[in-house]
Amino acid sequence: MQRRRPSFAPLAALAAAGPLALAGCNSSQSALAPRGPHAGAVDTLTWLVFAGGTLIFLAVMLLLVAAILLRRDLTAWMTGNAFIIGFGIVFPVVTLTSLLTFSAFSSRALVTPAPRLRIEVVGEQFWWRVHYLDARGAATLVTANEIRIPVDTPVEFILKAQDVIHSFWVPNLAGKLDMIPGRVNSYVFAASEPGVYRGQCAEYCGAQHALMAFHVVAAPQAEFSAWLAQQTGDAIEPATPFLARGRQLFLDAGCGACHVIRGTPADGLLGPDLTRVGSRLSLAAGTFPVNIGTLAGWTSSAQHLKPGNLMPSFGNLRGAELRAIAAYLESLK
Repeated sequence: MQRRRPSFAPLAALAAAGPLALAGCNSSQSALAPRGPHAGAVDTLTWLVFAGGTLIFLAVMLLLVAAILLRRDLTAWMTGNAFIIGFGIVFPVVTLTSLLTFSAFSSRALVTPAPRLRIEVVGEQFWWRVHYLDARGAATLVTANEIRIPVDTPVEFILKAQDVIHSFWVPNLAGKLDMIPGRVNSYVFAASEPGVYRGQCAEYCGAQHALMAFHVVAAPQAEFSAWLAQQTGDAIEPATPFLARGRQLFLDAGCGACHVIRGTPADGLLGPDLTRVGSRLSLAAGTFPVNIGTLAGWTSSAQHLKPGNLMPSFGNLRGAELRAIAAYLESLK
């Protein structure tokens, strides 16, 4: 009988899958790449638990190997009272007490000064409504799917849900917190350096849960103040006849029944505020970048691109009409 040669195909497949898995690891949405004091405290505690767990695992494996190889010499020692008390009582008590003490002191880093900015975020299927609040709690600015904050400034996030349970999570900046209908949750965190940090709904909320992302853009205080001033007020007037036609087509198609564009008859409250949509990084809750092509595609095929969202597809619009509407929306900066 001919002896079969061992197959190395499974090992080769595993070796090939390793680099592919590592290629998906980056710092754009990772709790292991902290960019704020809250995420830093969580990161430190995480690595401590990982390191401690690894050392305990190695110690247990060492004892197991010793018990197998030296079972006769170790039998009396490992069945004695000293071994049982030491490894069964003293070691767990000391380890868990140390971990609890360190966790308690680490959590002090999560206690921040009084917030200097308050932002209300409402989770909806499947996007984020964002309100910037004044000292009295009134909304001074409404935007969607993108949150801009100043660096090194404690920000209080007031979290609500419009329909089902969502979960607000920006791994680089802080831990996750649920958004529950009929209940208000809040927490305070800050970004320690400028950057664009991706957030995600971390609670299954329906068919398009995976496509419910957002961005937190942290910028220096002067840049943030300039952005905030630029975002207020009415939408800019169309600069060309082509853009004016796009605005008129937008209104004629009934888009204003769901969307607001300040300074125009569009005053709908069901969908995102589009007054400054052209200045945002993404469209459809982090699904596509904002440009004329994606705006036109989203307008004509919203249900094809993101089935189950509340926006209908306007397949009745011709190509020239879609381009005019998309150009007008892209100009709203």
